[in-house]
Amino acid sequence: MHLQRQKLMAVTEYLPPRPPGPERCLRPPQQPRQEDNGYARLLRRQVEEVFRDSRMVAVCQYNAMPGEDVVLLRHYLRKHNIEVKFVLNEIVRPVLSQSRYRNLLPLFVGRNILLVSPETKAKEMLRVLKGVPQVNLLGACIDDTILSRQGVENFAKLPPLEASQGQTLGALAVLPSQTCSLLQRGAAHLTALLDRHIQQLRDGAGQGGTPTGPEPPQSPGAP
Repeated sequence: MHLQRQKLMAVTEYLPPRPPGPERCLRPPQQPRQEDNGYARLLRRQVEEVFRDSRMVAVCQYNAMPGEDVVLLRHYLRKHNIEVKFVLNEIVRPVLSQSRYRNLLPLFVGRNILLVSPETKAKEMLRVLKGVPQVNLLGACIDDTILSRQGVENFAKLPPLEASQGQTLGALAVLPSQTCSLLQRGAAHLTALLDRHIQQLRDGAGQGGTPTGPEPPQSPGAP
């Protein structure tokens, strides 16, 4: 009985509320809102124009390299109408997060550059990057299609668009010609048979006169 009473007293013991802590510990300090400056807006607008006006946008990891090598890289890429764009992640990531290219966000982690072109010069780009180990291709967006590095390499192996269109038109032109020849074969064969029959009739008329057919049967009792 004594033990149960102790338990009851312990359960019903009054516990005064704890005094509230200092207000500075309860509310987090409000960070001053950083106003967006005009230069950042200009850079973001330029990134939007790059993705809107370029058919090929390649994302590459950029490692430190001498300035002379950067100039040579720009020169070789410019021969194929490919431009090099140095971008900041804090500028690119907000733009991509609100666009249809948000799947490219995982590529913008370290220091990156963009290789942009109004044409799909994937084969030429890979040929130039092969001799520049400081620039590694991570992925690309070609004709509004996001591709990995392997996807870009597979795309570069495809024939040019003009050659593919020519092959397609050639394949489409063969089918109507074959259909036309099949439809005309029966008529041509029938015409050849009729010509042969007419020639046989003419040969028979020239040798023995007009060919006579079998005499008609006579009725019984006829003289």
